[in-house]
Amino acid sequence: MVDVVIAGAGPAGMMLAAELRLHDARVVVLEKEEVPPKFVRALGMHARTMEVLDQRGLLDRFLAVGKTYPVGGYFAAIPKPAPERLDTSHPYVLGLPQPITDRLLAEHAAELGAEIRRGCEVVGLQQDDNGVTVSLADGTTLRSRYLVGCDGGRSTVRKALGIAFPGEPARNEMLLGEMEMTADPAEITAAVIEIRKTELMFGIGPLGDGLYRMVVPADGVAADRSKPTLDEVKRQLRTYAGSDFGAHSPRWLSRFGDATRQAEHYRAGRVLLAGDAAHVHPPLGGQGLNVGVQDAFNLGWKLAAEVRGWAPEGLLDSYEAERHPVAAAVLDNVRAQGVLMSSTPDGRAVRRLVAELMDFPEVNRYLLEKLLALDIRYDFEEGHPLLGRRLPDVTLKRGRLYELMHEGRGLLLDQTGWLSVAGWADRVDHVVDVSEELDVPAVLVRPDGHVAWAGDDQQDLVAHLLRWFGS
Repeated sequence: MVDVVIAGAGPAGMMLAAELRLHDARVVVLEKEEVPPKFVRALGMHARTMEVLDQRGLLDRFLAVGKTYPVGGYFAAIPKPAPERLDTSHPYVLGLPQPITDRLLAEHAAELGAEIRRGCEVVGLQQDDNGVTVSLADGTTLRSRYLVGCDGGRSTVRKALGIAFPGEPARNEMLLGEMEMTADPAEITAAVIEIRKTELMFGIGPLGDGLYRMVVPADGVAADRSKPTLDEVKRQLRTYAGSDFGAHSPRWLSRFGDATRQAEHYRAGRVLLAGDAAHVHPPLGGQGLNVGVQDAFNLGWKLAAEVRGWAPEGLLDSYEAERHPVAAAVLDNVRAQGVLMSSTPDGRAVRRLVAELMDFPEVNRYLLEKLLALDIRYDFEEGHPLLGRRLPDVTLKRGRLYELMHEGRGLLLDQTGWLSVAGWADRVDHVVDVSEELDVPAVLVRPDGHVAWAGDDQQDLVAHLLRWFGS
C-alpha cells in the first residue's frame, strides 16, 4: 500500500506530489495521457505562485526559461498601470507556456522520489476505514491510504465520489488553438488591435516560426463539447475579422465555455479534490493554474502530517475550510470580469465606470491583489493582523525568509531570542534573527507560508504549536 495516489499529472498534481515527498510520503501519480500535452492551456504565473516556488527553492528554474511582464491591465483587460509597492518580491507576471511549467514541476516531483505512471487512467474507486482501492482502465487496482483527484474539470474522482458540482453552465463559448497563418504579421496585428476595441475576447498572438495562438468567439455553445474543426475556426475568424489570415495546419484546437462551477465539498473520507477537479471557470485574469498550484501547496503539508501520524484533529479538514472560500471568490471575480468584457452596451457602460474607479490607487490595488492572490487571509482566528495572511519574503540579517523554507517545514522566526519550539524540532525550525520589515517580536509560519501565530508569549506559542503541528 502506498500513502497517497494522485490522479492527474497537471500542475496541481505535480505540486502536491512534491510537497508530500518533502515529508517522505510514498506517492504515486497516475496520468491517463501517455505523453504530456504540447498545447498551451495557461500562459504564465502570478506573484503568489512565484512566492510558492521561491519558498521551495524552485523559482530560478522557472525564471530561466520564462519572460517577465508588468502586472498592470490584468483585471478585465482594463489598461491601468500597476499600483506602487505591491506587497511582494515578485511584482510581475511570468510568461511561461504551460507545457514548460508541467515539465519543470514533474521534474521536481520525480527528483524528490514521486513515482509517475503515464498511460494509467483512473476509472473508479472504493474506500473503507483503512484506505482507498483505485481501479484502473487496464483492469488492475492500486491500494493507497489516501487518494487526491487532480484530474481536471471532468474529474473521474469527483464523479465517483458523487460530490455535487453546482454552478452556471456555459452561455458563451470560445474557440482556442495554435496554427500557422500565411497573412502578413503586420496585417494580423492591425486587425487584432481594431477588433479588440469592441470584442475583448478576440485575440491572435505570434508564437514564432509562422505559428499563432488564436482565440475567437464561437457561434453558440456546442452541445457535444466536440473539438472544433479548422473550417469552423476559419469561419469565425472571417465573421469577426473579415479574413481567416490563411490559417492552416493546426497543432491543436479546443473550445472552452464560460461555465463556473465549484465542488460542494473538497473531501469525502480518504479522498480529496484539488485544482480544476474542485473548481472550473473561464481563464479571465489567468488565475486557473495559479489557484490549482496554491490548492496543492495548502493541502500538501496537511495530508503529509496525516500520513506521518502527527496531524492534530481538524488539520486535514482545514484544507477545505481555507481553500473553498478562495475558489468561490475567484469564481466571483471571473464572473465580474466577464460582465466588464462583454460587448453589450450595458457591459461597456459598467466597464467605463469601473475604469474610472480604478484611477483611485486603492481600487486599482484591491482588484489587482485579488488576481495575484496577495489578498488572501485564512479565517481561523481573531488577533494580530498578520494571522492567516501569507508572510512576504522579508529580509533578515542573514539572508531572506524564503531561503529558510525549502524543506516544507514550519518556521518560528524569533526576534526575541527567548522563545522555544522544543518538542517540535522534527517539524518546526527555530530561526533567531531580526528583520527591519517585521514589527512583531516573533511569528510562527506554517509550511505554506501563512502566519499561524504572532507575539512573544511562550505559553501562547505552545498552544498554537499544538493546534497546527500536533503534540
